[in-house]
Amino acid sequence: MTPSNVPQLLPLGSPAGTAATDQSRRTKVVPLRHAGRWVGGAIAFLLAAMTAREIISNPRFEWGVVGHYLAAGPIIRGLMTTLELTALAMLIGIVFGMVLAIMRLSENPVSRAIAWLYIGLFRGTPVLVQLIFWFNLSALFPHMAIGLPFGPPLLLVDVNALITPFAAAVLGLGLNEGAYMAEIVRSGILSVSPGQRQAAGALGLSRAQTMRRIVLPQAMRVIIPPTGNQVVGMLKMTSIVSVIAMSELLYSAQAIYTQTYETIPLLLVVSIWYLTVTSILTVGQSFIEKRYAHGSATPAPSSFSGRLRRNLISFRSVTP
Repeated sequence: MTPSNVPQLLPLGSPAGTAATDQSRRTKVVPLRHAGRWVGGAIAFLLAAMTAREIISNPRFEWGVVGHYLAAGPIIRGLMTTLELTALAMLIGIVFGMVLAIMRLSENPVSRAIAWLYIGLFRGTPVLVQLIFWFNLSALFPHMAIGLPFGPPLLLVDVNALITPFAAAVLGLGLNEGAYMAEIVRSGILSVSPGQRQAAGALGLSRAQTMRRIVLPQAMRVIIPPTGNQVVGMLKMTSIVSVIAMSELLYSAQAIYTQTYETIPLLLVVSIWYLTVTSILTVGQSFIEKRYAHGSATPAPSSFSGRLRRNLISFRSVTP
């Protein structure tokens, strides 16, 4: 490159340099316009408004009947049963999932084989079949003997009295959930670097201490989001226990509309309660995710109010 081709830098004090600086100061940064995005949003809002108006104004929905049954005694009792089933089934699923995940990662081949068989069995058969199987367990084992192996039984339990519809629902949902939670917990444990376990062992920590104090707190960032999805899915999955005459939310609504023939209003009542509870669970999940996101390079999920405020600021910035 010859000296004549080298670009000349103008000093700031020169007239040309001052004019260039003033020109850059007068330049107004105009945000990029997204006309297609706003047009699409307007069309979606218009369609949503039209749908909402049609639903609200349609007398066949019988919103007065919906309001009457929304807090009715049978519906509330069914809702409480649904929440109880969800909590107990998820508790069993999480505990079994953690144990099975640790067994799958164990160096003992027997433990790995047992965990693999359990997960394959419960993930490979429909949960509805498992529910009906547990409900009819007394057909295979009328009595359950409790005592020493190969010794006389110390206690005989009537399985038909033990396996009530509620117990069958908890067992069917909880044991099935344990197979799915095992894979979620295993993925979270594997997301932690093996070097941290080796460093903990070098410091003298046992495997149990390493898992409890080092691995699991870091794995929770990976475990919590899919676990939250499983909780929401479990809440809705409890509706299938109506096949074993369990009086949960949907079964309670069915018992009413089979007598009154108000099918659509009762289904709307059930849907409103499911939407309410799932919304509360989603908010709780976001708080738990923020709690375990401290110290992580991945930003914590923002709240709904934060996203709304950010979108309003963005809207004002592009408004002329």
